[in-house]
Amino acid sequence: QVQLVESGGGLVQAGGSLRLSCAASGRTFSTATMGWFRQAPGKEREFVAGIRLSDGRTYYADSTKGRFTISRDNAKNTVYLQMNSLKPEDTAVYYCAGARYWSTSYYVTDQYRYWGQGTQVTVSS
Repeated sequence: QVQLVESGGGLVQAGGSLRLSCAASGRTFSTATMGWFRQAPGKEREFVAGIRLSDGRTYYADSTKGRFTISRDNAKNTVYLQMNSLKPEDTAVYYCAGARYWSTSYYVTDQYRYWGQGTQVTVSS
C-alpha cells in the first residue's frame, strides 16, 4: 500500500501562487505515475497534471498548461504542484494520486490506485 498526504492548500487572490505538496509513504516503489486531480462542487473530478516517475516526463490539462508545474523529489518521496496565475475557476479540492503503471490514459481517474485526502484551494476574485 501507498499512503499519500497533501498539504499547501489555502486561500489566495486571483493572480497569486500556491505550491501543493504530496508526501508518499509505504510501498512507494510500486508507483509508476503520480498525478494531481481536482474537484469543484457539483463537478466531476478532473485531471490537472501528471508525471511519469521513470523519466520525469510531465503532462498537463489544457486548462493548466503554462500556469502549473508538476515536479518530484525522489529523495523525499514527494511530488509538488506549483500553481501560478491562479484564477477563481481553479477553486477546488486538489487530490494527489498514484498509479501502479504508466498508461496513455494517465488523465483518467480509474488509472490511479492510491489517493490522498485532498486539500482545498480557494481563489478569490
